[in-house]
Amino acid sequence: MTQQRAIKALGEIALQVDDMEKMTRFYEDIVNLELMSKQETATFFRIADGVAGHTQILALFDRSGADGYTASEPSQRRAPLDHLAFGILPEDFEPERERLSELGCDISFSVHGWVGWRSMYVSDPEGNQVEWVCYEEELLDTDA
Repeated sequence: MTQQRAIKALGEIALQVDDMEKMTRFYEDIVNLELMSKQETATFFRIADGVAGHTQILALFDRSGADGYTASEPSQRRAPLDHLAFGILPEDFEPERERLSELGCDISFSVHGWVGWRSMYVSDPEGNQVEWVCYEEELLDTDA
């Protein structure tokens, strides 16, 4: 008997940030996420509806007040992050590319034929890579 997977969707992405204001503006203005709550040391953005009433969110946590923190040596709790990926519809890919381009973003692109994904990437103010990705059946490489 195959066990059903408990994970149904992304719940939260949480980033430790050094410059809360820059990062908040980036995720609100560039990534275009909806601001849900701005608190003293945390900011929360709505990504999408989640499972069973849990909204998918991006959380930014200001660690600049943590013990031992210095701007030249960020918190030791910081873990490496490869990238964040946000799923979009194929028909939204070109309008988003145009919007990001108009905002002056340096955009890179990739096609992942083995899964039929098309992606574009930008970097946030602290160097984290952010991906917009969509599935397009015609990109699927059945030989991969």
